[in-house]
Amino acid sequence: MLLLFLLTGFCFLWKEEPAALAAIGKVADMEEGKKIALTFDDGPHPFYTGQLIKGLEKRGVRATFFITGANADAHPELVKELDEKGHLIGNHTYSHTQLNSKNAEAFKQEILKTNEVIKAQTGEEIIYVRPPYGSWNKEFEKELNMFPVFWTIDPLDWCSSDVNAIVKRVTTKVRDNDIILMHDQYKTSVTAALKIVDKLQEEGYEFVTVEELLLD
Repeated sequence: MLLLFLLTGFCFLWKEEPAALAAIGKVADMEEGKKIALTFDDGPHPFYTGQLIKGLEKRGVRATFFITGANADAHPELVKELDEKGHLIGNHTYSHTQLNSKNAEAFKQEILKTNEVIKAQTGEEIIYVRPPYGSWNKEFEKELNMFPVFWTIDPLDWCSSDVNAIVKRVTTKVRDNDIILMHDQYKTSVTAALKIVDKLQEEGYEFVTVEELLLD
């Protein structure tokens, strides 16, 4: 069952739901090693995304980036670099639009527009979407031929300047097959993400893309 995570607008009011994952149903338990997916929303950022790409490459890690069409239009060189480095690129609508009861058609058009932007830059069809704030309608899966991807761990990096707190929120909860939600729009998020990678690699975790996690 897909659980949606709704943003309240204030960090201290946030209630994280029990773990549940996205798209394609439950992920089967892995017998070979511990695999997790690190995902980043809202980019690409003109500085922090490039910094993150370098840090992940140094550590031999591929991640999943759910990017907005507006930022992809503004920074096509970063979209191409993400693709060339083997990261999975997903759709996060064109302008970070949240689905509601009145904007279904506009929401779909934002997804389609973003797909066109990314395909023009990478030549790849986009099949994974992370709807902003987790608001989704399952009917879109057939209409758009796309799979939604949610998350199991949200460290609230977007509203914290405490790197160690962000790292702790992830590393104390993480389990095999988790999907970690972060953002490549903030310096603290990038620093925390790389610290998370270092710590969890030491604990034997392998970082894979969402697609690898879901389809393995």
